[in-house]
Parts: sequence; C-alpha cells; structure tokens
Amino acid sequence: QVQLVESGGGLVQAGGSLRLSCAASGIFGINNMGWYRQAPGKQREWVAYIISSGTTNYADSVKGRFTISRDNAKNTVYLQMNSLKPEDTAVYYCNVRTAYSQDWGQGTQVTVSS
Repeated sequence: QVQLVESGGGLVQAGGSLRLSCAASGIFGINNMGWYRQAPGKQREWVAYIISSGTTNYADSVKGRFTISRDNAKNTVYLQMNSLKPEDTAVYYCNVRTAYSQDWGQGTQVTVSS
C-alpha cells in the first residue's frame, strides 16, 4: 500500500523558516520526488523537484530561498524553506514518481504572517 506522510508545516512570521518532510512507503523504483503548493483560490503549482541522481530544479518564485533534498535510503524528501514570505502561504503537497505512476501526499499547511 502506497503511503506518503508529510510533516513540518505550520505558522511562521515573514522571514522565518520551516522544513517539510515527506516519507514514502510501499513505492519501488522512485525517480522524481518533488513539492507542489496550492494557495486559496489558485491552481496547484510546482515548487521544486529532485531526481534520483540528486539534480534539482526550482520554480523562479522560490529559487535561492528553498532547498530540496532527499534521503534515498529512507525514501524521504525534504523542503527547507527560508526567508518565507506571505505569498508562500499554501498547502504544500509532496509528489513521488516512478516510471509508471505518481502519488501525492495529503498536504501540509504553511502559513506565513506578515
């Protein structure tokens, strides 16, 4: 049974930091691991991804502030978020892809107050 368990969201003041985690179980042959977010009234948007070799890519809106990393032994992906802004407020979802499928986490709320 596939399971993605997210943690680390919360309320933080602008300029603060949070670290999100997403642990995957029941999935084999993971290639990409990534994060998306969805703000109220907006479409879900891609934030960052990391492939199995460690190559990363970021949306322009978070480049230089967010860092994605993964622990392949634990099938876990992390998102370190620094210099948070109110516009980063959203529900953050992890996304895990194999050659044949993709799965989503349940989402974790990140709220940045001004």
